[in-house]
Amino acid sequence: MANRPGMRWTITRLCIDYIDKGCINICPVDCIYEYVGNDKDKFPNQLYIRPDECIDCGRCARECPWEAIYEEHDVPDVFRDDIALNHAVRYSPQDFVVAKMERKKPPAPEEIRANKIRWGLLSGS
Repeated sequence: MANRPGMRWTITRLCIDYIDKGCINICPVDCIYEYVGNDKDKFPNQLYIRPDECIDCGRCARECPWEAIYEEHDVPDVFRDDIALNHAVRYSPQDFVVAKMERKKPPAPEEIRANKIRWGLLSGS
């Protein structure tokens, strides 16, 4: 099922190395993928949403403890490149697999804040 333009969801680098995978369990259409290809410089250790499979329910964004998922038109400027990385799932399907659920301990509010400061979304003061 295709989305309306501008209504796609994007997993951003706020997810890098903190992959919780709670978003996978809540997704009704299994459109969240992990990168298994060889270009680890281009595709960081995070999850990706295949936009042409997403039904725009927004459940993943509400479930993400790292607050790493945004509607495409709301992606912060620092993460604009992540939109293309999420779209790459459909252009290189051989390099991605549907992610498997693996619940981790939720981050503390201080960890979420520190991660946002790391990316310049919040000030450190």
